[in-house]
Amino acid sequence: MLENRIKLWDLPTRIHHWLLALLVALAFATGLSGGNWMNWHERIGLAIIGLLAFRLVWGLIGSTYARFAQFVPGRQRLIDYLRGRWSGVGHNPLGAVSVLVLLALLLVQAVLGLFATDDIASRGPLYTLVSRDMASWASGIHRQMIWIVGALAILHICATLFYALILRNNMIRPMVTGYKTVDDPNAVSARGGGLFALIVALGVAAVVVWIANGGLLPPPPPPPAPGTIPSW
Repeated sequence: MLENRIKLWDLPTRIHHWLLALLVALAFATGLSGGNWMNWHERIGLAIIGLLAFRLVWGLIGSTYARFAQFVPGRQRLIDYLRGRWSGVGHNPLGAVSVLVLLALLLVQAVLGLFATDDIASRGPLYTLVSRDMASWASGIHRQMIWIVGALAILHICATLFYALILRNNMIRPMVTGYKTVDDPNAVSARGGGLFALIVALGVAAVVVWIANGGLLPPPPPPPAPGTIPSW
């Protein structure tokens, strides 16, 4: 069968993928270490929120195979895939579901972290918007969900290795080079997702991070003037 080499993943999608993987690993390490590492944990969480916001926008205006409209599966596509009747380029239906679930859980986990506290020194940037009981609830869920996110991340890695080593369908190389050789002669290279779309997605991500970091909160009151605090 004639092979067809196409452009599958655009550069922003590839950078997002590997940067998100790195930041999630760092979030695990800093969160479990605690102590002074929590300052870095908070910064990493904000960066993850920015990446997720970027991906949501890029899923609407990015290149062909990065768009949700192209890879989000319906019920019939899932059934066809499970019965071995599906053929396509990009995420397969089951892989698409796993990606969506993982992104959704990461978003929930990151948002919960904005309101969380360790009751010692670390507080999320939006902690003051909720009651103490709500902050404690968010903190508890945030700590428990780390194991769910970790399990899904490991499952995602294992599935990728299974496809590469057993099914001989290397999905890692295209996420590095951007290109993939497929058997479908009618498959076309990714289009769209140009510079303007990239600027829009980055702009939205920047605004979301600013809001998540308390950009809309009123500034804290100024410190008392010197000499107004009794020395005793």
